[in-house]
Amino acid sequence: MLPLEGVTVVSLEHAVALPFATRHLAELGARVIKVERPGRGDFARDYDRAVRGGMSAHFSWLNRSKESLTLDLKVPRAREVLDLLVARADVVAQNLGPGAAARLGLDAQTLVGRHPALVAVNVSGYGPAGPYRARKAYDMLVQAESGLIAVTGSPQQPAKAGFAAGDVAAGSYVIQAVLAALLRRARSGAGAALDVAMLDALTEWMGYPVQTVEHTGQEMARSGISHQSIAPYDAYRTADGDDVLIGVQNDGEWRRLAEGPLARPELVDDPAFATNVARVRNREGTDAVVAAEVAKLGTAELEAGLDAAGIAYARVNTVAGVLAHPQLAARGRWVEVGSPVGPVRQSRPVVEFPGENARLDPVPALGAHTDTILRELDLSAEEIAGLRADGAI
Repeated sequence: MLPLEGVTVVSLEHAVALPFATRHLAELGARVIKVERPGRGDFARDYDRAVRGGMSAHFSWLNRSKESLTLDLKVPRAREVLDLLVARADVVAQNLGPGAAARLGLDAQTLVGRHPALVAVNVSGYGPAGPYRARKAYDMLVQAESGLIAVTGSPQQPAKAGFAAGDVAAGSYVIQAVLAALLRRARSGAGAALDVAMLDALTEWMGYPVQTVEHTGQEMARSGISHQSIAPYDAYRTADGDDVLIGVQNDGEWRRLAEGPLARPELVDDPAFATNVARVRNREGTDAVVAAEVAKLGTAELEAGLDAAGIAYARVNTVAGVLAHPQLAARGRWVEVGSPVGPVRQSRPVVEFPGENARLDPVPALGAHTDTILRELDLSAEEIAGLRADGAI
């Protein structure tokens, strides 16, 4: 039995942050009912057409193992249906635009006021109070506001993270919040009204840069692929043209690297390289000497030498390389999941419970479960037909 079997989650969701969270709740066994607008649905369905057959890669990634229910909440009968659904739910979450949920009476605080045992979560960009509370917030905007862009990129050019870091950070805290609230409810019977803000989540993930600036008063320099406070910790090109990231964590490892793969034992006691402080101060020289020696070695020879010396390293992979990664293949980390356009390859759940089959249900077509869910709410065929005629579903 998966740990969240028997838990029903109703999610008024779009884009990335909340769908990321609810997908993982579904994989833990929860029944996730995704409420979408009739006709268009979650706008992430239209972000791109990367998946064969025209489906969005964003939507494919974020929405397997869910049920899609279409409701137009501007139609009174649709709202009545949603109220019936909420009354039977264990968790209700929403990431509607700023103020929209409150206007509809669907914010967490209002819902828990009506249903004291409910776990309800608001997901927003900047939180429910403060001067930014009414601002729209998208992932890249929050990356900018949180300082992430300021510390990412090369010394010459800042850059955003290559994935939706703010969304994923917020979604991760939604998962944590829901699980903690359900555990508390099992002990006390009390629900919870919770707020998760993208800016708060990503600022927490920025802890190291924030602490550094707090205590030094100096902004951190962008360092590209290298580490700001450790050297050598960078990518170096082999004679075969591969970029290998070598991470030396302490002076003992530097000794083993210099005496082993680099074959430069004289560097161990050279004052310019003997300590990490010296190597960072002399970063240009450190990188130059490591790059020069690595360039003489084939990739296999370098990796064998690093393994023998106990030095951590990694290939700087392309995304195509990740899809073919031997470690992921050996551990069976790729599976096929059903979707409206046919089977799609995706990664397995990160956490799987021993003896339980991972939940890998299809990515839903828009409104695929509407009639089934309405029948469960004891609506008759005539009532369902009337809702459809009114444009409520």
